[in-house]
Amino acid sequence: MNKKTPKGKYVWTTTVGEKGQIVIPKQARDLFGINPGDTLVLLGDEKRGIAIPPHGTFVHLIESAFSSDDKEGEDE
Repeated sequence: MNKKTPKGKYVWTTTVGEKGQIVIPKQARDLFGINPGDTLVLLGDEKRGIAIPPHGTFVHLIESAFSSDDKEGEDE
């Protein structure tokens, strides 16, 4: 039985080189708009593994964390 991959879900493999470097497959780079010189963030969890979130997700997280709309501290 051949199970189809769910829409929007992808799996790639890569090999870790001697210097600990990996190559992100071209299809993944194209899909997520990763270009030479881009900086990527790797998130690690000992139980769940490593994730490389899409750039927009991380930017949104940082913007939310440092938002000037934060009401906390106004009553101090």
